[in-house]
Amino acid sequence: MRSEELENTASNLADLTFRLLASCHEKEERLAKNHGLTQAEFRCLRLIQAGENINNREIAERMKLSASRLTRIIDGLVLKGYVMREIEPSDRRNMRVYLSSKGVEFTQRLNGDYLNIHKDILSDIDLVQHKPLINAMTHLLSALERWIAKS
Repeated sequence: MRSEELENTASNLADLTFRLLASCHEKEERLAKNHGLTQAEFRCLRLIQAGENINNREIAERMKLSASRLTRIIDGLVLKGYVMREIEPSDRRNMRVYLSSKGVEFTQRLNGDYLNIHKDILSDIDLVQHKPLINAMTHLLSALERWIAKS
């Protein structure tokens, strides 16, 4: 690929990924609001799987948040009855977090609605483009993850 062509492709990719990220944030914000959540609470619930008993540090790491910011998010989810937490006996600075039965039901509905949004999005794209789209996005994600790992 010529240098000029690479420059143009990189410029297009930079613009598209910027706009895609903004649109994905908007999509998540709307879904979260429709379910009485903040976007951060939505993301946190997406990370906690039913039956999973996860450490607060691991959630903070996955979400790229400080422990204090995560604590405020978990506090909100506890108040809403979606998660339970308990102090780890071996290290009292850590908590174990898990979905309550209400949280399991709620996240099933939430995940179903999230899937339906993506079905709606795909319905605006020709069926023959679905597989190439997923393939291209998978390659893009892999390349991005490799770039992050190098840093």
